Amino acid sequence: MSYVGPDFEPPRPSRHPLRRPLTVAVAALVPGALAGWLVWQAVGDSDGNDSAAAQASASESRSSSANTSADGKERPEGGTGQSGGGGETGASPSATASAPAASGPLKGKVVVVDPGHNPGNFRHPSEINRKVNIGTNWKECDTTGTSTNDGYTEAKFTLDVSRRLRTILEKEGATVKFTHDSDRAWGPCVDGRAQIGNKAAADAVVSVHADGSAPGNRGFHVILPGSVHSGAADTRPIVAPSRDLGERIADAFRRTTGSPPSNYVGDGTGLDVRKDLGGLNLSTVPKVFIECGNMRDSEDSGRLTSDTWRQKAAQGMSEGIVSFLRG
Repeated sequence: MSYVGPDFEPPRPSRHPLRRPLTVAVAALVPGALAGWLVWQAVGDSDGNDSAAAQASASESRSSSANTSADGKERPEGGTGQSGGGGETGASPSATASAPAASGPLKGKVVVVDPGHNPGNFRHPSEINRKVNIGTNWKECDTTGTSTNDGYTEAKFTLDVSRRLRTILEKEGATVKFTHDSDRAWGPCVDGRAQIGNKAAADAVVSVHADGSAPGNRGFHVILPGSVHSGAADTRPIVAPSRDLGERIADAFRRTTGSPPSNYVGDGTGLDVRKDLGGLNLSTVPKVFIECGNMRDSEDSGRLTSDTWRQKAAQGMSEGIVSFLRG
């Protein structure tokens, strides 16, 4: 409720005897203070504007750098749409962009890392069961992958190892691209994975997997492309360099992880040649698969579920890739 209005006016306070002299004194001081403030403002504005301009310039530079790739070309701030060769259409930045490469022995080299399967594949059976042309015949777009008896999935394993591998290779100066980084609901299909490596003109492609064989079958093996010339597939130019890449990875992987070569594939060599994998058949750049172990064997699964061992696995792969790329 207000007491101010036409029906009520509070009494006026009496004037203090010193009010007039104080008013005169304040009036005399104001012009001098105002003049001093104007001088200070003129000087201060110059420094303040310079500082603000410098900060704005630095901010603009950081923004520009964040949207510029290693080759100096501007990147869009969002992801780039791509179909993934039969997968769902949408942004997949992992397949099309990577952080600027550091200086190192692999500077200028492009490595595509292909984490096998996708954690979301099991939610999309109709999509991943759709057949795609792999040159020699037609096969399913992808599969869900396998898992340990305790439910640790191959898709989670391959992403973890692939990310560790990317970190190591980028420190060596390589530009690393993923076929996916769990940034899409499913896929991409096997033909799309091959296309990503081809379009990147990759110097090397490694597809990371773990096997799902019978208990007692243990050890790793590296899968190499066989000579295929059928339809859209022609692996003849990449057979020799892919074998070189695979042999180097197998040697370094065995040495670094302490894991033995497979006792059920490859006759103890840790190498296996296949002509029925679309990811290899459709590749035009050196490419191999690595089955890091058997998830269904208790001894191998103990390794595959270990953080320490997975870091060794990534290190072993990287050493083989570095050896191959340096010649």
